[in-house]
Amino acid sequence: QVQLEESGGGSAQAGGSLRVSCVASGFTYVRYYTRYCMAWFRQIPGNQREGIATIYTRSGSIFYADSVKGRFTISQDNSKGILDLQMDDLKPEDSGVYYCAARRSSTGDGCNTPDERDFGNWGQGTQVTVSS
Repeated sequence: QVQLEESGGGSAQAGGSLRVSCVASGFTYVRYYTRYCMAWFRQIPGNQREGIATIYTRSGSIFYADSVKGRFTISQDNSKGILDLQMDDLKPEDSGVYYCAARRSSTGDGCNTPDERDFGNWGQGTQVTVSS
């Protein structure tokens, strides 16, 4: 069973920066980590989780939602099972709970169209609050 644990987040003013990290563990074999679509979702109260950034661990192929493109950067350290999200030029609408998620994918298909229903492994979430 894959375990995901987020850290980071917190509070910032508009225009500032924050970083959230996710440590993934529990893979049967280390090499299985190279067959995963890793994602960051965020959720605003009353809304569904929005997939904002993904990376396919095998190829490094990256997707960003339009709402964060140019401001957020997703990165990975496959050797340590770490997934990071650097968030710059933050806006109040970036506030929410940020979740790390993972799903097995032998080809990476669909990794650039993240849908929360496709992901079976989730972290507990970490709060990000951006004030104006």
